[in-house]
Amino acid sequence: MSSSFEIPELDHLVTGAIGPPGQRVFYLQARNGDQVVSLRLEKAQVAALVAYLAAMLADMPPPDEVTTVGLALIEPVVAEWVVGALGVSYDEDTDRVIIIADELVEEGEDGARVRMTATRQQVAALAVQGAEAVAAGRPPCPLCGQPLDPGGHTCVRLNGHRQAR
Repeated sequence: MSSSFEIPELDHLVTGAIGPPGQRVFYLQARNGDQVVSLRLEKAQVAALVAYLAAMLADMPPPDEVTTVGLALIEPVVAEWVVGALGVSYDEDTDRVIIIADELVEEGEDGARVRMTATRQQVAALAVQGAEAVAAGRPPCPLCGQPLDPGGHTCVRLNGHRQAR
């Protein structure tokens, strides 16, 4: 069974991708002191998480200074496990955002969980930085919306003919 983690205070919260566009592997990474936890996710999970966080923050007082300077994955990146589900909540009493990631497991199996608590500033920086990481991939085809490879792709809207880039 994989390890679960409880991280009540974060020094570092980031998402990023490793690899060339079209073959990138996405990670969510949190650090508290010497403890670094890296989780593997899908690009769509990162996109949904950062969009949700940005919408949630829009309904709150703006955080103090938000910077993405120095936000990068801490090397070497070794994923603890693959994320199956993400959850977010806000604790008004402590003014903290709680992010919960559950491990992707077979139906009926118990998986690991990471529960991390972040400030609004950390979450705002994650939302900005994560959106940039998602947008840095392959551009979408203007006809079908599927990612374009460097040499184009076989576009369903062109009845199987190749779409030039």
